[in-house]
Amino acid sequence: MTQQIGKKTQSNFYTILCFGIALSVANSEISAQDNFDTQTVSTQADKDYSFKDTVVESITGDVYSDPSKWQDLKYTDLFSEGWNKPWASPPNGSGGAPRQGWLNAYDGVFYRLGIAVFGWQHGANNNDGYTGNLVNYTPLNQRFEIQTDIPMVSNRGGGSEAQTNFGDLKITPRVILSESKDVTQSFNLTFRAPTGNSFNGNNVASITPQYQFWANAWKGLVVRGGAGFTIPYSGDISKTGARTTFDANLAVGYYMTPHDFTPFGDMVWYLSTNVSQAIDNRAKNSGTFVSLTPGFRTHVGQNWYLLGAVEVPVTNPQPFGYQVLGGIMKVF
Repeated sequence: MTQQIGKKTQSNFYTILCFGIALSVANSEISAQDNFDTQTVSTQADKDYSFKDTVVESITGDVYSDPSKWQDLKYTDLFSEGWNKPWASPPNGSGGAPRQGWLNAYDGVFYRLGIAVFGWQHGANNNDGYTGNLVNYTPLNQRFEIQTDIPMVSNRGGGSEAQTNFGDLKITPRVILSESKDVTQSFNLTFRAPTGNSFNGNNVASITPQYQFWANAWKGLVVRGGAGFTIPYSGDISKTGARTTFDANLAVGYYMTPHDFTPFGDMVWYLSTNVSQAIDNRAKNSGTFVSLTPGFRTHVGQNWYLLGAVEVPVTNPQPFGYQVLGGIMKVF
C-alpha cells in the first residue's frame, strides 16, 4: 500500500515537472517572439532608404496611416535628420487641429496635394480681372518639398482694357527647419520665371526667401504666418512696376468640426493679414499694402476640400477693390 502511494506520488511529481518544463519553454518562445517583434518594429523605424526609395515613398506611398513613421525634427539636426527618410504626414497639434493650408495665408508645413485656385478682382485699375492657378505640393523627404505654381490664365490689365495670357511660373523649394507636434517652422525660396506677359503685370523674374511657421497648442486654434522679401532682378521690371518688398503674413483660425463630419469636415474659419512694404527707390511713394482676408476651408469627402476667401485692401492707394478667391483641393 505504501509502495503504491509512493509510486503514485512519484508519477505526479514527474507529471508536474514535465508540465513546468513545457510551460517554461512556451514562455521562452513567447518572450523570444516579443523580442523579435520589437526588434522588427525598431528595424523598420531605423530602415535605411536609398535616395530613389525615399522619393518614391514620399510621392506615392501611404504617408497617412502609420503615425510612427513621423518624427520630430530639430534645428540642430537640420543637416543630418530627415533627408534619408520618406515624408510622413505629421500628427494633429496638441489642440487637435490638423496641418492644412488656407487661401492667401502662409503654409508653414508640408503637404502632398494639388489645388486649383480661381481669383476674381473687382476694381483693378477701374476694371475687373481674374486669374487661375494650379498649385502642387510634392514632398521628396521629411525635410524637403517642391511647390509649383502654374498660372493657367491671367486676365488683368494696366488700364481699362484686359488681355488673357499665361502668367509667371513659380517654383518653390521648401525646407523644414524644425517640427514638433505643436509647431512647424520652414524656409521657402520662390523662383519666379518670366513666362507671362507684361500687360498683365507679369514677365518678371524674382526670388522670394521666406520664413514660415504653423502652431496649434490649444483646442482648434491655429496661428500661422511668416515674413520674407520679394526681389525682382530681371524681365519687364520698369514696365510692370515690380518692386523689392518686405512681406509678412499672420493668420488666425479655429477648427470647429472633426475630419469625417463631411461635407463640413475640418471646418475652419480664419482671418489672414498680409503686409507688403516697398523697400527700394524705384518710385517716390512708399508702396505700403495691407489687406485682410477672411476665409474658410471644409472637407467635403474622399479627401476633397472646398476653400473660399475674400481679400480686402485696407490701405491707399488700393490696387483693387476686393478679390474673391475659391479653391478645389485634392489630398493624395
